[in-house]
Amino acid sequence: RGVQTTAAMRSAYSPRSERHERPWNMGLVIVPQQMAYVVERFGKFRKVLEPGLNIVIPIVDNIAYLHSLKEEAIPIPNQMAITSDNVTLQIDGVLYTRIMDPYKASYGVTDALFAISQLAQTTMRSELGKMSLDQTFKDRDALNLAIVTSIQAAAANWGVEALRYEIRDIQAPKSIKESMDKQAEAERRKRAAILDSEAEQLSEINVAEGRKRAQVLASEAALQERINAAKGEAIAITAVAEATAKGIECLATAIRRDGGGDAVSLRLAE
Repeated sequence: RGVQTTAAMRSAYSPRSERHERPWNMGLVIVPQQMAYVVERFGKFRKVLEPGLNIVIPIVDNIAYLHSLKEEAIPIPNQMAITSDNVTLQIDGVLYTRIMDPYKASYGVTDALFAISQLAQTTMRSELGKMSLDQTFKDRDALNLAIVTSIQAAAANWGVEALRYEIRDIQAPKSIKESMDKQAEAERRKRAAILDSEAEQLSEINVAEGRKRAQVLASEAALQERINAAKGEAIAITAVAEATAKGIECLATAIRRDGGGDAVSLRLAE
């Protein structure tokens, strides 16, 4: 089965010269945009043809390799990996690459894309072995970045740049999935219980705050009532005192008048 899988992958990622039809060398060669043609002269590297019209010598020059310079997505097939806490996962992804140096892509490795796909698989397993199961699901971005960083050094020698890696799917064993579902359900129940208790606590605080406010208002009303009563009593006392003083003043004025003393004596005699 492993031999069949490898053969299928080699078919999918065959060399560029096989995946693109080589043009006939008639002396004039038109290279499409975002393509690079590697020319050999008598079996030795000569040059890389740029997009546009190029002149090559028939028979002497041979277009040995054709490379697309576009960004290309390489599917990384489903494979098994073991996390640091000994959980076996089925994982697959997509690696996005682009050929930056047609010379290295032609002579640095037999098939650059097949080689980088194999490297991506081994790197994925290696990086997953450094992470726990929970980290694998939570830190996908960190895992993707770690895989790309690990691939870059080898890919540079092959003239290929690893742009990014994206995990498509992570499948855990059935028993682990059931445990995770139970854990998630317990977490949801816990959050619901916390929310209920917080709501009940907030309700009690509101009731207590209302009672406190009512007591404050009642005490302020009683205080204002006493203040108003005291003010009324003070006004009444002042009025009585003013009336008494006015009466005494009138009496004194009457005594000082002519005949006032006789009137007083007569009043006293009565």
